[in-house]
Amino acid sequence: MLVPRSGALPAPVRRTLLYRQATGHLPPLLRPRTFTEKLNWRITFDRRELLAPTCDKLAMKEHARTVAPGLVRVPETLWSGTDVGELADVDLPGHWVLKPNHSCIRRLFGRGPGDVDELRRRTAGWVGERYWRKSEEWAYRRARPCLLVEEFIGVPGVVPADLKVLVVGGEPRLVELHTGRDDDHGTRLYTPGWAPLPWTIGYRPGPDADPPERLDDLLKAATALADGFDMLRVDCYEVDGELWFGELTPYPGAGLSPLEPDLDAWLGAAWTLPPLWHTRG
Repeated sequence: MLVPRSGALPAPVRRTLLYRQATGHLPPLLRPRTFTEKLNWRITFDRRELLAPTCDKLAMKEHARTVAPGLVRVPETLWSGTDVGELADVDLPGHWVLKPNHSCIRRLFGRGPGDVDELRRRTAGWVGERYWRKSEEWAYRRARPCLLVEEFIGVPGVVPADLKVLVVGGEPRLVELHTGRDDDHGTRLYTPGWAPLPWTIGYRPGPDADPPERLDDLLKAATALADGFDMLRVDCYEVDGELWFGELTPYPGAGLSPLEPDLDAWLGAAWTLPPLWHTRG
């Protein structure tokens, strides 16, 4: 089934069709029970100002500096704006990353001075992209539409492993270890104590791994960054014993990832949604 991309359908209807396309059934909006059902409920109804800045990368980098100093390092922002032509006057380091502030997935790795013409060609349409329309993720609509360049973390040519901590009800519930993001993406799930869990959330099983050197700081940082949220995922990297902040995610997998039923039920039971009358902003 194809979901219409025109503006003819209201956002809640579009979202319902997306959910049915991904899961094969309609979402129970009145009494959601599982994690993905509750995540779909958040995307459909929750418009609290608490969530509004969470998909704005620049805002969340500042949030991390304020809330988790000493626990995580935040990549330095070298430039932000809407016209990459300004990069002609920026003294860029040997390696850097360019990404949109108001969407995900897109990124460019650069070296040394920026080739403005090439960057304009490769980022055409990025600033004006209405990424929030893809899965009706409201907080992306509230993010400032611009681009940013930040320092590259790790070894050039190698994407460091992602450490994603899912915090539900104020407590870290699991840690996702994502490896091979640019070629053979795999995932391993662990408890906060680093005991392996049997689920893969739709990816191939990644290699087993020793716990991060900074596991305690990772969990402390995730708890601090998610304070006040009923659910939030905190994404970080560890490189050479240094813990780096990545981003915050109020909508893991856009609420459309194929979680195993027992994992979906377990996380759903831990998540208490706010009353509907508290979600109008």
